[in-house]
Amino acid sequence: MSQEPQQPRQPTALLIPKARGGRAQRATYLLLALCAAALYLAGEPLMPAARSLTFHFVALEIRALLKGICYLAEEIFHLQSRHRGSFWRALSACFSLRWHGPLLLVCGSAYVALRDGDRQPLGLHLGLISFCELLVLALGLQKPSAVEISEMSEKSKQNVAHGLAWSYYVGYLKIVLPRVKKSMEEFSRANPNALVCRETWKLHILVPLSCDIYDDLEKADSNIQYLTDLTETTLTRAGTKKRVYKHSLYAIRDEDKLWHCAVEYATPLQSLYAMSQDEGAAFSREERLEQAKLFYRTLEEILKGSKECVGTYRLIAYEESGEAETHFLSREILWHLRQQRHEEYTLREGNQPHNPSTTLSSTELNIQISESDLPQPLRSDCF
Repeated sequence: MSQEPQQPRQPTALLIPKARGGRAQRATYLLLALCAAALYLAGEPLMPAARSLTFHFVALEIRALLKGICYLAEEIFHLQSRHRGSFWRALSACFSLRWHGPLLLVCGSAYVALRDGDRQPLGLHLGLISFCELLVLALGLQKPSAVEISEMSEKSKQNVAHGLAWSYYVGYLKIVLPRVKKSMEEFSRANPNALVCRETWKLHILVPLSCDIYDDLEKADSNIQYLTDLTETTLTRAGTKKRVYKHSLYAIRDEDKLWHCAVEYATPLQSLYAMSQDEGAAFSREERLEQAKLFYRTLEEILKGSKECVGTYRLIAYEESGEAETHFLSREILWHLRQQRHEEYTLREGNQPHNPSTTLSSTELNIQISESDLPQPLRSDCF
């Protein structure tokens, strides 16, 4: 078999982003403290500084008020369909009444009390503030950035990836994974020389971040050969009588050795790929990549919390290299199979196993992998 040059394995930690932490908020507090210190050291008189401060707060609250009015002008036409016919619900959706109302009242009162000596009329101040804030809204200068939108979507679990991951788990993995071990045991009894390593008795789920999925794994890599199907699971589900769930067992060639495992793609990635190809979805390639990473991260979190799925799966996330590599996929799978075999023999010796680098761990890295992406050394007597 022709040998292809081995490319350095890219750490999965560089592929799958961690959940965002609170660094932005901490940076806000730090800048706030620095700004307060700078104002104190400036030595400006207290009254003019307080007047300017309340003026800015009034401007911010007027902006929130005007923005809410603009949104309310649209929402009153959707009272029945969006707000159950309640004007109060629409009002609450457009205004943060709990904070902005009292804050506007307090800041407005403070500004009026502190504006002694200002010869310009109050109405002119309010008019100028309103004009400036409406101009800002009209020009869209206050629209959230791409990072803010991404963070809000992730925290509220409203991304496409969240829905796909939960649908994949509830509608498929939660059904089939608890039965994988039993199917593997049945096959092992009939073929005692095939599935030697029990640690690999899992469903290996391929997650290509490009979302490019082959329907036939043998066409994706000639070192992957279909062997047989495991025992079927038949259920009546969602109106379909005797719906069949099954997994395919493959032989992965590693030079002169064959490894056997159940492997398949995460099918929801086909939906992400199709969305990026459909103009109606308005889904760019960059958005697809971001959603694919978030899909992996969300799915890992879900499966980590599922007691019935413990030890029944192996997520394999990867990003194809730019160069055409004939056996890239088989090498990716083999790396994980070797890691699992190493774990099994480590456990037999009574030692604590090392977390393999591409097994994403929520405990240490919040759905990331361990620090090193290099394979753990294999014992020569493991085969």
